[in-house]
This record gives sequence, structure tokens and C-alpha cells, in this order.
Amino acid sequence: MTNWTLAARAAKMNPSAIREILKLTDRPGIISLAGGLPSPKAFPLSAFTEACATVMARDGATALQYSTSEGFAPLRQAVADLLPWDVNPDQVLITTGSQQALDLIGKVFLDKDSRMLVETPTYLGALQAFAPQEPIAVSVASDDEGILIDDFVAQAGTGADKARLAYVLPNFQNPTGRTMSEARRAALVAKAAELNIPLIEDNPYGDLWFEEEPPLPLAARNPEGVIYMGSFSKVLAPGLRLGYLVAPLDIYPKFLQAKQAADLHTPGFNQRVVAEVIKDGFLDRHVPTIRTLYKAQRDTMLAALTREMAGLDVKWTRPVGGMFLWVTLPEGMNAQTLLAAAVERHVAFVPGAPFYAEHADPRTLRLSYVTASSDEINTAVAALADAIRATLPVAAVASV
Repeated sequence: MTNWTLAARAAKMNPSAIREILKLTDRPGIISLAGGLPSPKAFPLSAFTEACATVMARDGATALQYSTSEGFAPLRQAVADLLPWDVNPDQVLITTGSQQALDLIGKVFLDKDSRMLVETPTYLGALQAFAPQEPIAVSVASDDEGILIDDFVAQAGTGADKARLAYVLPNFQNPTGRTMSEARRAALVAKAAELNIPLIEDNPYGDLWFEEEPPLPLAARNPEGVIYMGSFSKVLAPGLRLGYLVAPLDIYPKFLQAKQAADLHTPGFNQRVVAEVIKDGFLDRHVPTIRTLYKAQRDTMLAALTREMAGLDVKWTRPVGGMFLWVTLPEGMNAQTLLAAAVERHVAFVPGAPFYAEHADPRTLRLSYVTASSDEINTAVAALADAIRATLPVAAVASV
């Protein structure tokens, strides 16, 4: 038997709690409120069918050949044109999903024991992407408006221990669904510039607003101090694995070199198809249909929570866009324990603890409202409330 000697960083690579829970959804009859999966109803199938045929007929051989690492030039230009500040397409790097952008950022900026700041809680996938670089992830206290500036300063570090970066999701955050306020954005950008801490702005959900468009991105306020990430997964289809990174020109070459080492380039065919789909303002017509669908699903879940959780001392966020809301259980409960009781009642969710870099709150959990139907949401929330009632006495006794 071969004795494999693994790199020390391999010990930092842990399975995704979300992916592990998604295995539960393969069981017959399980209603999943767990995965961050866009609704298939939102996929523009006919537009992609037509675009694929057009790309193959027009330049199929080129589309199937190796391509440039930076990305397909018309798509980079389209990304630059979509953003609400002056972006040079030479700043745009097309990535294999925004998850790859996180991986590249970690490789470029983080060494072992590098200090990095994250929200409380934060996106689990970012913690996973950064983990192989073995940084020290420090949670900055956060409220409904986002990261707290006083604690940002307190956690920034000094000298060799100074934070290399701060990672934030200002719009409809995963996992909480909260949105950073205008005042908090302005204060964070100003303080980060003062302390010379680069901001990493992850914005996969920003177009999925329900009532009003969110405030300007952080990158629009200080383009030289913010690296911006976006994705086509939530507005077109995640199976394309197309994301992008917008970086200041002085640091861009290092991301390009990391990209070349990782996978040479993002699939050229996919890039050409997306460029074909989104030309002529397609997203302006398509994205509102997604907003309408998701808003209705959110309203259904909020109404179901209000109805089913009455008297249970359960709290939840009220997102104004995106795909998720965040639930806090009563004192003494543990969401991981609750999950087993919920699965017995044919409903799955994601416990909140893995979303914390440190000091996890075991009472928290994330619910997604975009994939299940309205009837399924009503059934699942009722089952979840029943599981809470069944689990609460045990948790209450255990907490004494």
C-alpha cells in the first residue's frame, strides 16, 4: 500500500458543509432550502440554444480552440460596460466562476499566517478558497448594515500583523441576505483607504434587487483600492462557470499569471456564447423576470415564517434582494442538531456555524427561497417549525 505524504496545506482543505448537506437532497421526498442554486425557471434556454448555434456557425473552430488567458475581448468589454463606474476592459479578467477569482486572490495576496478580515458571518466558499494559503481569518463584528467600522479598525492589525485584505459582500450577503447601507459603504471605503487595506468586493447577487437598486459598489468609490468580483451564474446559469475579476492595472498582471498557472483560460466557447446572449441589452430584459420570481418566493417564505414560527422566539432577516435569509433559533438550540430532526421531516437547510471564521453562533441557519416552489416552501417551513418544537425541550435542558 502506498503511503502518500500530503502537503501541509492539504490539511486545510475541508469538505464544503453545503455540498455535504446537498447529498441529503438526493433522498426521495426531501425539500431542500439548503443550496444556493438559482431557479432553473430563470435559465434563458432558448437564448442559449440560439447563441450556441450562432457561435458554432460563425466561428466554431476558433471557439473550440485554446484562447487567451485574459478572456474573450468582447466579453471583457461587455463586463466593463455593465459596471457603474469607468472600467477599462484591460482591468477585466474572465474567471472560471467567481470561485476561481477567490482562489486567485488568495494566491496573490495571502501567505501562511497572513491576517485577513471578513464579515460576521461570511461566505463559506470564500473561507474554503482562502484556506489552502493558511491565513488567519479574523471576524469583524457586523450588524444589519454590514461591517462595523470601529471593529474594522480594532481588528486591522499593525506592522507585520496588518491585514492583507478585507473580504466583504455588500449586496444581499450570502449567508444573511443583509445589504450594506450607503453610509456604511462610504465609511468602510474611507477607513480602508486611510489604513491602506485593500477591499475585496464580492457581488454575485447585486442585480437581484426587489424594490430598489442597492447603493453604488465599493469599487466605484475607490477603484484603485478595491478588487471587484462578479458572476454570470446568478443572472444566466451557473453551469457556464463564468465569473470575472476587476483589478487595478498595477496588480492585474499577477492575477493573470495566477490564472495562467491554474487553468490557462476559462472555456472560450462558453465566453463566446455568453457574449452573444447578452449583446443588445438582453440582461436588461431578462434580469427583471428573475427579480419578479425571487421576490414572490421571498414573500412566500417570509409569510410562512411569520405564520409557522409564532410563539417560538425564532428571528430571521428580511432581505431586499438575493437568494437567502438568516434564521436565529432560541437560546440553547443548535442548528446542527436541528438538521437531523428536520431531515426526518423531509426538509433540509444549512446550519450557520461553517459561515463563521471564528466564534460561531450555533443557533443560526441559512434558508434559500429561490429553488423550491411556493407550495414546497410552505410545507418545508411548517416542517421546520415542527422540528424546532420537537427539539426545543432537549436543547433547553442541555443548555441548563
